[in-house]
Amino acid sequence: MSKTERPRLVVGISGASGVVYGLRVLDAVRELGVESHLILSRSAALTLAQETDLSVADVNGRADVVHKAANIGAAVASGSFPTLGMIVAPCSVRSMSEIATGVTSTLLTRAADVTLKERRTLVLMVRETPLHLGHLRTMVRLAEMGAVIAPPLPAFYARPESLAEMVDQSVGRALDLFGLSWKPVKRWGQDIHPLAAG
Repeated sequence: MSKTERPRLVVGISGASGVVYGLRVLDAVRELGVESHLILSRSAALTLAQETDLSVADVNGRADVVHKAANIGAAVASGSFPTLGMIVAPCSVRSMSEIATGVTSTLLTRAADVTLKERRTLVLMVRETPLHLGHLRTMVRLAEMGAVIAPPLPAFYARPESLAEMVDQSVGRALDLFGLSWKPVKRWGQDIHPLAAG
């Protein structure tokens, strides 16, 4: 990217529960002046209808650029298209498994594969519990390949007063991994002060 270009982040939203994480990533990167390239999976559209009152058009309106999941010839499918990396929020076990094998069937998993091969940051906000041994081995494989596995777990030390605050804390900590500092994040030693040891 030239110095005059805005930084770009690829945002994948898979069909796992927790579509709100992807929505807040889009909101956050817009606030931060980062160009978002959205890939919404077909399953994510179903989850969106189940978990929110928003339409696919509403979600697309939060992104700077929207790529259809079937368009494997999109810019984000090429390593020559510079980005900060990619976040999949939320990340389903199916998407995680495709990325781990390199056998990709959609633009979402292809873009993630490209992110790995270009040694860019790939953050997977995996949404599944409990995890069986196959899931755990897949996560190990991805970690060995350079991906960051970042399940959206609540940070109770931040004393969240709402579900929205819990979501924002998880999203903000995931964006930290790209060097993006988002204001809603409460930080240990800054906004949250540890008790003095006795």
